[in-house]
Amino acid sequence: MSLTRRSFIVSASAFALAGCQTTGKKTAATLTPPLESDPARMYAAMPDEQFPLPAINPRKIDPKYYRQLVDYSTSEPIGTIVVDTPQRFLYLTMENGQALRYGVGIGRAGFAWGGRANIAWKRKWPTWTPPKEMIKRQPELKKYAEGMEPGLKNPLGARALYIFENGKDTLYRLHGTSEVASIGRAVSSGCVRLLNQDICDLYDRVPANTRIVVHQEGDSLFS
Repeated sequence: MSLTRRSFIVSASAFALAGCQTTGKKTAATLTPPLESDPARMYAAMPDEQFPLPAINPRKIDPKYYRQLVDYSTSEPIGTIVVDTPQRFLYLTMENGQALRYGVGIGRAGFAWGGRANIAWKRKWPTWTPPKEMIKRQPELKKYAEGMEPGLKNPLGARALYIFENGKDTLYRLHGTSEVASIGRAVSSGCVRLLNQDICDLYDRVPANTRIVVHQEGDSLFS
């Protein structure tokens, strides 16, 4: 099934990505680092980051969106990322019929997308470059036409995983956010956003070329 794209959204310069591809030697879908069960520790501050991440108050997150290991029946191979758009969950498939589940925010109606692709690139503290179409809609973004520097205010957050189909950049990303209230909602312009602490965790668990399947509401992707 080909990846459907209804609109351009946030992207990063392909030239800026040089040297960011991982070696592929890392084993996907592992619980290394171990899964933290205490939400306060799971979403604790990360002071050693290039841009130190503040703690997130777990009370501001619906517990169903906490990072957690769940039973998950799927025909997808172990190590596949599966985004369940209608339910606002991202799954990393694992052994024994289980998956590591994260809460996500997804694209607004009209910007939603779905299909099968792969994570071709991974980047820590990425630069954000709004595409021309976005700048047309929001002229105030013109100042970022050459890229917005990484940092806590950058829309891509602490990490970005770049989704490619058949070797071509789809311009869609899995990325971090500090906007806790956006998790579980349809708010962004097409990208799949995770809490910064969660995208850091996912980033450490998957190599480049990881398979990704995105289920769009109303499609037959999982049938």
